[in-house]
Amino acid sequence: MTQALAQASGSFAIGGELTVNRLGFGSMQLTGPGVWGEPQDREEAVRVLRRAAELGVNLIDTADAYGPVVAERLIREALHPYPEDMVIATKAGLTRQGPGKWTPVGRPAYLRQQCELSLRNLGLEQIGLFQLHRIDAEVPLEDQIGELKALQDEGKVAHIGLSEVTVEQLQAAERVAPIATVQNLYNLTNRKAEPLLEYCEEHGIGFIPWFPLATGKLSQPGGPAAAIARRTGHTPSQLALVWLLRRSPVMLPIPGTSSVAHLDENMAAAAIELSDDEFRVLSEAAA
Repeated sequence: MTQALAQASGSFAIGGELTVNRLGFGSMQLTGPGVWGEPQDREEAVRVLRRAAELGVNLIDTADAYGPVVAERLIREALHPYPEDMVIATKAGLTRQGPGKWTPVGRPAYLRQQCELSLRNLGLEQIGLFQLHRIDAEVPLEDQIGELKALQDEGKVAHIGLSEVTVEQLQAAERVAPIATVQNLYNLTNRKAEPLLEYCEEHGIGFIPWFPLATGKLSQPGGPAAAIARRTGHTPSQLALVWLLRRSPVMLPIPGTSSVAHLDENMAAAAIELSDDEFRVLSEAAA
């Protein structure tokens, strides 16, 4: 497989200055069941991360809550010292009480603590993209974003991102600090965040869709994704990624996997092109 394949997905400048290849990698699936504990195959997890870098991935998304801390430490083990163009995007704001359990905590002191711990666990002097994992409804938004802005002013964070927000929440956050990215649920079959994506397009904000590979009934026998996949020789998951990349120039998909073989399949999507008709058929069928 061609090295640096991710470059074929095009590029985007996070915050206008951190240029990354648009097809990145999400590290959540590298942890144990329920995003809890160590991976079942640690050596394979390290191989996946190193293979991603070989294929030109220079945007890796993670979070202190993945494991907790397991994913961040795996990234350091596999890739440190990092390539000069590597952007590690991590998050804080969700606490863990066990497998599959997540509770928002947005107190400024907690966010600062987690930033300091992520710097240590990742082996970084500055986090390229630091994202608020969830807005804590018990803490004023201005206090949460204000603390991230303070960390940015101190040089510990280069750019600030948000996760699972509305347009109104994004606008409120922008009144406190520049927001470089948002990360919301969005894929071929779930486009509830369309208004947010359109706002990001208008304002040059990167849009990171989580759960990007969902194809649902479109991939079942007789479905449009299955028909196009059969005709083109690609998989439905690859088509889902290609559709996202074509949908918007600010789209930064981060498909995750714990398998090198699956990673190679995902990254191959960077070089696939959909025809106008194929893009239309998938868009209309999913809608």
